[in-house]
Amino acid sequence: MNEFDRPSVETESGRVQGTNEGRVAAFRGIPFAASPVGARRFAAPVPPPAWPGVRDAGRPGPSVPQGPSRLEAVMGPRTPDWDEDGSLNLNVWAPRPPGDGPAPRALPVLVWFHGGGFSSGSGGWDWYDGANLAAAGEIIVVTANYRIGPLGYLYLPEFGVENLGAQDQAAALAWVRRNIAAFGGDPDNLTVGGQSAGAYSSLYLALAPTTGPHIRRVIAQSGPFGLDPQSPEEAGDHTRRFLAILGLDDGPDPLPALRAVPADRLLSAYQQLAGELAHPGNVAPPMYPVLGGPGMPTAWQQALADGCLDGKQLLAGTTRNEMTSFFAFDPHIRTATADQARSLVAGQIEGGDERFDRTAARLPDATPGEVLTQVETELVFRDGTLVIADHHAAAGHTSYVYEFDYTPPSDPAHIGAAHCAELPFFFNTIDAYPNCPMLGEPTPAARALGDAFSRAAATFVASGRPTAQDWHPYRPAAPATIRHFA
Repeated sequence: MNEFDRPSVETESGRVQGTNEGRVAAFRGIPFAASPVGARRFAAPVPPPAWPGVRDAGRPGPSVPQGPSRLEAVMGPRTPDWDEDGSLNLNVWAPRPPGDGPAPRALPVLVWFHGGGFSSGSGGWDWYDGANLAAAGEIIVVTANYRIGPLGYLYLPEFGVENLGAQDQAAALAWVRRNIAAFGGDPDNLTVGGQSAGAYSSLYLALAPTTGPHIRRVIAQSGPFGLDPQSPEEAGDHTRRFLAILGLDDGPDPLPALRAVPADRLLSAYQQLAGELAHPGNVAPPMYPVLGGPGMPTAWQQALADGCLDGKQLLAGTTRNEMTSFFAFDPHIRTATADQARSLVAGQIEGGDERFDRTAARLPDATPGEVLTQVETELVFRDGTLVIADHHAAAGHTSYVYEFDYTPPSDPAHIGAAHCAELPFFFNTIDAYPNCPMLGEPTPAARALGDAFSRAAATFVASGRPTAQDWHPYRPAAPATIRHFA
């Protein structure tokens, strides 16, 4: 990099010019794939065309098309900023080398994918600004968009339409490998990470035979590993219903008509489908990665058994009260009787009724809805995270596990340490969350926690060891080796 008044970098598609932000140079809205519009809607990603001259990378690119997040009551609302054209873009934050010379060494790289239930989110949002994280550990941070909802996970394999969002993620990772050296990064020292849907995606990127060999470390924040990949049968059923809602279910090839439908009409049809499929206790989106499709040849349990994660370093964790983000404002859950709550768990797993009763005995002052929330926190998020960490550590591979326990100072809805609560601290972007129920009014202690948690994550990316007091490698079935952050 040079010209530090406005740093510029040559990529495979052309030169980009970013901005200086303290110790970090930021490059935003860089296309990693061609715009998914026209004939490229519902098509696999391909590299973007070259551009002439210098492309301004001073602002984030558009988000992919999406409706409102179902977690606005917890995280706060976002102003819609989506545009299908140009939405497959990424952002790079790179520490500036001292003086005007070249960087003394190639830096480790984190490629991070946002959550949002495969239905919302954007790597360009200020929530996920990577400047402070990059500076905390002398690493390069990359965040990327990927197609979500029906544009990312419509299932028409006979027409080559399957797991397009997962293919976008793989394309972003490939772009990083081809281009990150120009930003001062080491393409052979990649960590892939993410939160929620992004954690789910990151694990599968690390396990898949096409992407896994290029990944050295994994960060999995609140991965919903208790959610099985969508089966082809269910994905097909949901796609057929989606087409029927649009009135496109009577032709041999729906793609030409689907490519002509306005994006906002696709979103409204998806919202209708989600409403039809909704029932108490269900957090699965209508469309998400399909087992057997690109990027997901086998379920993670089998891939772990096959040794696909072996040799990689792992950092994984959950928040203490994950499911309050989904259940705290749901009247069906809040008013559920013990029998109703017990039956929901019994319908999910064998012995679910006994598990509900054991949890209720452990929480004698909790309402049935609160007991259900705790059980689902474990089933959807914590149990799978610990199974993965147990397997990995037992095989002798470096693993670190955390639990995030921070609760906002004022918590009238009793959400506690909710799903997504660690995000302002991971990126150390606390001021990007005004009027955010899961964060509350930032205190000096919260800001110190942001410094510590962000530094721990960054140093894991840099070295495979998070720098945090009393955070030791995880040992299977040893709760004392889980590092709590509060």
